[in-house]
Amino acid sequence: MSVAESSSVSESFSKEGESTVSSPVPQARTSALRIQGDAALAVLEEYPPRAPISAAEDTKVRRKIDLGVLPVVLLVYFLQQLDKSSLSYTTVFGIIEDTNLVGSQYSWLSSVVYAAQLVWQPISSYLLVRFPVAKYLFVHVLIWGAIVAITAAAKDFEGLLATRFFLGISEATVAPAFITITQMWWRRREQTMRLSMWMAMNGVTGMAIGKVNCEQVGSLLSYGLAHIKGSLRPYQTIFLFNGLLTVVCSPVVLFVLSDSPTKARFLNREEKIIALERLRENNQGTESKVWKWDQVLEVLVDPKTYLWFSLLFICAVPSGGIGAFGPLIIQGFGFNQFHTILFNIPFSAFQVIVTLLAAFVSTKIKLKWPIIFALTLPPIAGASALLVLDRGPELRHTLLGCYYVLSFFTALQPMLYTWSAQNTAGHTKKTCTTGLIFVAQCAGNIIGPLLYQIEDKPFYHRGLVAKITAAFLAFRNRQHAGIRLSLGKAADIVDMSLEKHTKTDNAEQAFDDLTDSQNEDFIFAL
Repeated sequence: MSVAESSSVSESFSKEGESTVSSPVPQARTSALRIQGDAALAVLEEYPPRAPISAAEDTKVRRKIDLGVLPVVLLVYFLQQLDKSSLSYTTVFGIIEDTNLVGSQYSWLSSVVYAAQLVWQPISSYLLVRFPVAKYLFVHVLIWGAIVAITAAAKDFEGLLATRFFLGISEATVAPAFITITQMWWRRREQTMRLSMWMAMNGVTGMAIGKVNCEQVGSLLSYGLAHIKGSLRPYQTIFLFNGLLTVVCSPVVLFVLSDSPTKARFLNREEKIIALERLRENNQGTESKVWKWDQVLEVLVDPKTYLWFSLLFICAVPSGGIGAFGPLIIQGFGFNQFHTILFNIPFSAFQVIVTLLAAFVSTKIKLKWPIIFALTLPPIAGASALLVLDRGPELRHTLLGCYYVLSFFTALQPMLYTWSAQNTAGHTKKTCTTGLIFVAQCAGNIIGPLLYQIEDKPFYHRGLVAKITAAFLAFRNRQHAGIRLSLGKAADIVDMSLEKHTKTDNAEQAFDDLTDSQNEDFIFAL
């Protein structure tokens, strides 16, 4: 596609939707793009090219998007982590003894969730392209809430295993859907913080569960869950409460969350145009309901895919272990069950702080790889100390401090998700890449609880792979610069998607649903 063709298409739409250029070539291309291109074209083609977006317009629409989308995303991810992590906290309330779990059965209850997600990810990637994302998400939220509530009735390993497997199926689409949502609503500069915010709900969930179950916190909810008397065991009450809470909250997804900026109920027509133009420099588009097999093939032959896969897998192995065994690790330092829950709250708080701080610094310096490498260093020290220190009662506070240092690794996953999301274009390719990196995460989380050891070696590997990834992205930027030069464009262009405000200058092909390899204007974020 030539620059002349791109410019003529941009100039060919009037407000009434009629072409102002009589040439049949732009009309044919426009017809093809309406079918094969991005959903944004259906809105943008109704208007002539508008003046550059002012800073005030940019800020106003961004704030409306933050208020219209982000609260729902935060709520749903909070509920997902609340439901998923309920199992780890029920260990200190007798679930292992009451359900007669032996050997590696408890570990399998953690791993089976990710095994189910691994199975469902390819199917979910396809369905995320074919169906409206908000409605598809609502169905899964409703189902997983019901499954968590039903888990309260499980009385043995087989019952727990079955409910945990179907929980994994129903939750498999949540994080991939949220990455898709983040890509279609926010500019690349803004994506890092927004994605980190909803992933920080992992830590918020940990603090919430701790407060709910800790007898030192004298709230009505705490009393009701931790001290309820009756036929239900405390862990059954936790499952039942969390599941029903999710079911009650699920309609929020259906009635509040919009499927895309083109269908945003909280934006008027002019604001929709601004919302879409804000995304132009991303060169990632919004969404397309056409499944493109050529983009699937590109995912499989793109070296970046395997770099993301390696990074997420290495990160997920220790994450899966600590996620499943964290409370038991603290309990092993010599604390009772309520102190165990209480002392896990600072770990979760550190997780929130480190995740958001890493996102803030990354946005400021416009780089990912140095932050990823730096985040691996503190866990090396903490993990090494836990390996060599004794478990005597006089060292339990020192051990607890070393355990808290491990919280730095929790910021790695949102940074890696953002890094991958910002460097992928083409709706089918974006969805498939997200699905594959979640396969890597699922595989790591399966292995983590089963073969769990806190060791420093994986952290070194993450730092090494991060450097290799950054070098490869820099190489791809040089390739794109050469292509632009050969087409008569400027070789060196500023990535406005990482600047504070958009200018909508370059990116004529932004909504053609081209992949990052096909679009020479795409700039890879380091």
